[in-house]
Amino acid sequence: MATTIAVDAHPRDSAVIDAATSASRGSPPPPPEGSSDPRVPAPLPPSAQGTAGGSSAAGRGGAPRQGARAGPGHGPENRQHRGLIAAVDACESGSVGWQVDEGLGKGLRLDRQAVIDRCAKEMKEFDVRPADPLLKSAKFAGGNQQKIILAREIGRDPDLLIVGQPTRGVDIGAIEFIHKRLIALRDQGKAILLVSVELDEIRSLSDRILVMFAGHIMGERDSHADERELGLLMAGVSKDAA
Repeated sequence: MATTIAVDAHPRDSAVIDAATSASRGSPPPPPEGSSDPRVPAPLPPSAQGTAGGSSAAGRGGAPRQGARAGPGHGPENRQHRGLIAAVDACESGSVGWQVDEGLGKGLRLDRQAVIDRCAKEMKEFDVRPADPLLKSAKFAGGNQQKIILAREIGRDPDLLIVGQPTRGVDIGAIEFIHKRLIALRDQGKAILLVSVELDEIRSLSDRILVMFAGHIMGERDSHADERELGLLMAGVSKDAA
């Protein structure tokens, strides 16, 4: 599968989307329910959940304990309000969505040491600083908060990763690290839907780009398309005119 990239250039009706599979060309992701900002990616509603790479969002074979791993990974645009729980330890934010994983405990009780150990391992792998699973989530810098989220979501080994604005407010070193992790995931055959306002990011990471305006696909371009060409398509100019 190719990397899926999306960028919003207008707050209401323009976006650039790179399709992960041929099936996705006619099925752009639905707008998030209950959100006043159409640019913010949200978990897919039940009616839109379907499959990604042969894994249903409800879990392989419908088993609830496999749902967290089999469903799509999701790194929301607003990492502080929707990606992490600011008031709790990093290890707890890092376990969101893993509550039913038997490796962290059984029933309603989690094995706290197992939660801490998993978080410590992910922090080392993703170079989170400081590497302290017991530090409050709010105490980490933006780039390290983003790494905690991506470590959690990529750790599920999803067939589809939906991530919004992964490098917003992130330092240069973290940007390079995040880009490399996304590319590595793509190289494993995973699909990625990346929502970003950075055209350079879109062009450097995309395999194919589909441009949408007012809910309609205006045209398809590759990663070599220039900003003017993409801008015209975002403004609703037909692909022939562009």
